[in-house]
Amino acid sequence: MIIPRKLRKGDRVAIVSLSSGMLGEDFCSHNIEIAVNRLKEYFLEPIFMPNSLKGIEFLKANPKARAEDLKKAFLDDSIAGIICAIGGDDTYRILPYLMDDIDFISSVKKTPKLFTGFSDTTINHLMFYQLGLTTYYGPNFICDLGEIDNQMLPYSKKAFESYLEGHEQKEITSSKIWYEERTDFSKAAVGTSRVAHDESRGYELLQGKEVFSGRLLGGCLESLYDILAGSRYEDEVKISEKYHLFPEQSEWKDKILFIETCEEKPSPDLFTKELRALKEKGVFEVVSGIIVGKPQDETFYEEYKVALREVISNVKLPILYNVNFGHATPRCTLPIGAEIQVDMIKKKIIIME
Repeated sequence: MIIPRKLRKGDRVAIVSLSSGMLGEDFCSHNIEIAVNRLKEYFLEPIFMPNSLKGIEFLKANPKARAEDLKKAFLDDSIAGIICAIGGDDTYRILPYLMDDIDFISSVKKTPKLFTGFSDTTINHLMFYQLGLTTYYGPNFICDLGEIDNQMLPYSKKAFESYLEGHEQKEITSSKIWYEERTDFSKAAVGTSRVAHDESRGYELLQGKEVFSGRLLGGCLESLYDILAGSRYEDEVKISEKYHLFPEQSEWKDKILFIETCEEKPSPDLFTKELRALKEKGVFEVVSGIIVGKPQDETFYEEYKVALREVISNVKLPILYNVNFGHATPRCTLPIGAEIQVDMIKKKIIIME
């Protein structure tokens, strides 16, 4: 895997809207102001790509424009990093404009850049994994840099700072606090704090050995399910299969699968169905372990644990639960393709490279 260099003072970072165009709507203007100021505090220069602020309606109708922004960012030698605005639900539609583009593929390999985002950005991560680039399942522009509290959530802030040269993360431990999702994201709510709770559980090893290792691969469970089942869009499976987006079983061998659930808070029945889709692809037969993110607001917390054990039905396969990544806040950063070791004796995830 190609590991891009970390960010340095003075670097330009591209802001891209690869799925939802909400960054361009008036109701996100305060998030932009906050996030831009925070990036400047790190001496980074945010560059909004040409189509990133054109709004929900335009970007929904123009996946090619979204893809053009990503390509342009990779072709621009002055840009060192790429930050996704937010996720969405139709990122797969940009694939034909990138995976059939020789110049884009060449630029990813010749001029690799740090790339971060979560949720349906899973699609981009899988695409980059296929191209051999390590990317980061972590903070995005609106939710993290644009957090409307007076400061970034400390745990998420530390995660973002791991992208800076000299601040590389060596290990990931459980956050001592978790936060409920906001109900008011408006400008009027700027400066208000999220409802916070002490983390009473920490990392939970549901089954399997206390120490296991492997390279990280995975993403948002709903995004993975959608490209396998086509539950949202009729052409999603066809396009995903054309570009071999979901890795073959052999590619999952000895990997650590990481999965988390989205803000839709899937019911236990749907969660079970999504897990079964992965099981049908033979993923659970070959991975060395599984890391599962904390459910947002701890919704269906216990029910998901039951489903994981029942569907996987292999008590020897390690499952680490309640890890701070994805849609629940705060969130860490997971380097996709990197070798990690889960050590539940020390209660930490160690980044091996």
